[in-house]
Order: sequence, then C-alpha cells, then structure tokens
Amino acid sequence: MSTAFGTFGELLQGVLPEENSDFLVTLPIARWARATFQGRPGTRELEVWPAHKRKALRLTEMIMESSEQPMGGVLTLESSLPEGKGLASSSADLVATARAVANALGEAMPPRRIESLLGRIEPTDGVLYPGIVAFYHRRVALHSELGSLPPMTVVGADEGGAIDTVEFNRIPKPFSAADRAEYARLLDRMTKAVAAQDLAEVGAVATRSALMNQVLRPKRTLDRMIGICEQVGGLGVVVGHSGTSLGVLLDTADPAYPERVVAAASACSELVGNVTVYRTLSFDF
Repeated sequence: MSTAFGTFGELLQGVLPEENSDFLVTLPIARWARATFQGRPGTRELEVWPAHKRKALRLTEMIMESSEQPMGGVLTLESSLPEGKGLASSSADLVATARAVANALGEAMPPRRIESLLGRIEPTDGVLYPGIVAFYHRRVALHSELGSLPPMTVVGADEGGAIDTVEFNRIPKPFSAADRAEYARLLDRMTKAVAAQDLAEVGAVATRSALMNQVLRPKRTLDRMIGICEQVGGLGVVVGHSGTSLGVLLDTADPAYPERVVAAASACSELVGNVTVYRTLSFDF
C-alpha cells in the first residue's frame, strides 16, 4: 500500500518566458489517495477498482511491461480527494499507484522514473515531491524545490461541475510576453517568500495568480472571494487553476485564527453553499 497527497489548487500557475514552460507551484494538503496492489504471480491479467480508474490501470501495465518479473493483480484505489475540482486527484492516484506497484515488485520508484511514466499519460501535478515545488506540469518535470511552510488553513469553496485537466491543458495560453515576464517575477517572489516563511507574501502572489488565470478558467465568485478574504483578514485567495475550487488562505498561528476561520466559512457558505476546510501540510527537511 502506498499514498500520495493532494493539493488545494496551486499557489501559482502560468507560463514562463522560455519555450514549453507551463508551470505550477504546489500547495500540499492533508488529503490523500491510497493505492493497494495485490499481486498474482504466474498471471498477467490486471484489474483496477473502481473500474473507471483507467489511467491508473494503464500506468500499472506500463510498469509491468518494463519489469523483469511482471505479474497480474488487482489495483485498488481509495481517495479523499474529489475529482475534477483542481485538487490533484488524478496525479495523486497515479503517484500512489506507481509506488504501490513498485513495492509489490520489489523495485525502486524514484521521482524521475515516475515523471518518465506519467509524462506518457497526462499533464501531472508535482505531488511526487515532498514540500512545495515548482513543477513543469505539461512536460512532467521538476523545476525547483521551494521548501515548506508553516501549517495553514484553506476555507475552500466549490463552484460546482468538474474540469478535465487533459482538455484544459490543450487550451492555447493567451499570455503575452509581458504576462510571461510577470509570471517569472511571481515565481521569484514565491520562491523567496517560501524561503523566508513569509505567509503574507505567499498569499499575495497566490491572489495575483488567481486573477491572471481568469482569462483561462474564470471563477465567477473570485472577486467576491477576494472581498471575503480582505474582510476576515486572510492571507490571500488560492484557486484550482484548472478546476472549480477556490479558497481563503489563513494563518493557523494567528491569534485571531479561530474567529477568522469561522467568519470565512460563514461568508463562503453564503456565497456558494458548499464549503470545506482543508489543512496544508508541512515537511521536515
């Protein structure tokens, strides 16, 4: 059995000035996908449950094709990450699958091997790395490891529906050279903010990224969510750039946190009627 965490959208997502440079910055949350592979040596038949997890089944087949001791078996996936909302549910499924199948085979599954496999399936979030990372999600490669942040809370709202990440990433990006230059500056700001543990700056960059993404996947409630964030004293607004989720980011160490989280949840509930509170993950390096 192996796991992979999800993310609440992205702290930052856009396109850098260089060629083929679509990137994102992860925000790991305390929600996981869990994969269990029960091997059947001597057979080659592979099954997956739930049956609609076809990408995970394909990944398992790919691992078996390259293994010196392939086997059949049953892959079972369980997840607390809703699908199509921008919480990296598919990426978490696949990363957990790769690790579980490799464990059953007694093989190593380092991040670079996972990247090479997932790059043949779909654009992928950076959940195969611990901590906050900048990740080239379309070409499935690490840009840089930024580090970790103190625990935060996301009061998350869902605008409804579901987004196919593969289809989203086929949309031409209408970003100008000036936009790309701004994304480079935002990534530099985010990198320095994580290093300095500057949560206010993290929130400011996340909010700017959410606003810039409105030309691609507009959130109808974003302006009002930013208003709620300012009203309750939040750090900023974070969104699923390719999903339907958006939320207010709060500092759990703030003395006024209990009042802020209640106020944010109440205001978000009035706004969309579908609110979930998430905790971000911190990592020891």
